[in-house]
Amino acid sequence: MNRLFRCFVLLAAFFIWPHAAFAQDSTAQNKAAPDKSVQEKVVNLYAWADYFDPKVLDDFTKETGIKIAYDTYDTSEALDAHLAPGRSGYDVVIISGPLLQKAIASDLLLKLNKAKLPAAKGLWPDIMGRLAIYDPGNLYAVNYMWFTMGLTYNAKMIEDRQGAASLASWDVIFRPDVLKKFSDCGVDVQDSPNELFAATLHYMGVNPRSKSLVDLKRAADLLYGLRRNVKKFRATNDLSDLAGGDDCLTLGWSSDAAQARKQAADSASGVTVGYAIPKGGTLILLDNLAIPKDAAHPDEAYALINYLLRPDIAARNTKATRFANGVPASKAFLPSEILSDSSIYPDDATMKSFFVMGLYGAAEQAFVAKEWLRVKNGDIKPAVTKNDKSKGGKNDKTAGKKDEKSGVKKTEKAQSRAGQDRR
Repeated sequence: MNRLFRCFVLLAAFFIWPHAAFAQDSTAQNKAAPDKSVQEKVVNLYAWADYFDPKVLDDFTKETGIKIAYDTYDTSEALDAHLAPGRSGYDVVIISGPLLQKAIASDLLLKLNKAKLPAAKGLWPDIMGRLAIYDPGNLYAVNYMWFTMGLTYNAKMIEDRQGAASLASWDVIFRPDVLKKFSDCGVDVQDSPNELFAATLHYMGVNPRSKSLVDLKRAADLLYGLRRNVKKFRATNDLSDLAGGDDCLTLGWSSDAAQARKQAADSASGVTVGYAIPKGGTLILLDNLAIPKDAAHPDEAYALINYLLRPDIAARNTKATRFANGVPASKAFLPSEILSDSSIYPDDATMKSFFVMGLYGAAEQAFVAKEWLRVKNGDIKPAVTKNDKSKGGKNDKTAGKKDEKSGVKKTEKAQSRAGQDRR
């Protein structure tokens, strides 16, 4: 009996011990290998393309351990479509002033906890004051970058015809008899109806945020007069035509002027690119950081926004994009070539003349869109320039190719940053 019992014990040990040992080993392995789904941190970012120094985003991950999932949009409508259902899937978005106002009214954004945003104390008071028109009390957003509407020009071509002094007034755009003097060398206008209507209302002496259909109709009629002297309504932010010497004047964004100046210098085209803000003031456009109300990672969102508002980081993004940022202390980290560039940082007197555009309702927006189509596609033929005549106008087969004379490549890059209507 004892012998039988001992055999039973030995057999039990033989079968049970390996399983117990394996279970202990598995438990140890599970403790040694952390759960990645719990430990991995991420922040989902939705913004215009090329709106950051790529190394800045990498450095944020190295410093905080938070990975950035960066998705891009090329129209404000795309951002609006993601925010509208209240299920955006993003933690931080770059949002324009008018769309910010709309998102706040629709209760789509998280009210910012300023205790979690210590870096916000360093924001530019003047810029945040203008942002307050869209976001009273600055409760839902902080400024990231800003830029202006103005006149980018080929200095020599303008001097040969009228002189740079002629760009000191908005008459150069809104008076056909003045604009006609430049039509032979190529005049472009940004294809951004909301911004153009705001600028036109301001020129008329009307509130640029007016929603009166009477005011908007008067503005449309004034804009219609541009058509006969405009070579094209430009839908991209590519100014290679101007940087290469094929156009002489563009009504568009300050950021594009800064890029065109760099492009002309890099290509050794010999073109001097200037930028002018006519007297009487101009439109300032604000791109801002906000957190959607449905953000899955709000703590990581605050961490990213704080990081982007650091003066040294804001400066790096300005150097990469040629946009002015909303952190004045960043100027200590910027080179003189950017600080002295009035297309990026205008002087204080000019900044005082800035105004912001409004947010149209559905009826006003439909009216503006319809009138803008009339402006672009009316019965007045577009201006024909000397270059068009020499190259065969619409049949020019060199379009989109490298300009052998200037060395500037004409691209058709998808929209990024200021290349689209920013409503």
